[in-house]
Amino acid sequence: MKKATQRGSNRYRWTVASRVLAASAGGYALTSLMTAVLSLGLPLLALSTRAEAVLTATLWSFVLYTGIIIFVFSTRSHARAWSGLIMTAAALGLVWLALPNAS
Repeated sequence: MKKATQRGSNRYRWTVASRVLAASAGGYALTSLMTAVLSLGLPLLALSTRAEAVLTATLWSFVLYTGIIIFVFSTRSHARAWSGLIMTAAALGLVWLALPNAS
């Protein structure tokens, strides 16, 4: 009986560790990508100059990172959290490559 509880406890620990890694490293990477896309995309919409776009994107990055952390810990499983992060990063990567001034 003790081994079964220990296995369940280990599984729970790995799940929490995976979510923490997704929230910290994955969230940071996704926030960085979102900030870059916003910085490059806002001037194209004629909403602001380049410097204002960078400042706006940087300020929004705090909100985005918080939202990503909440998303990671509110999903049903750590696999869904990871897949959500990966799919969003792939979509943003395609948007970033489609921007004309992305280098």
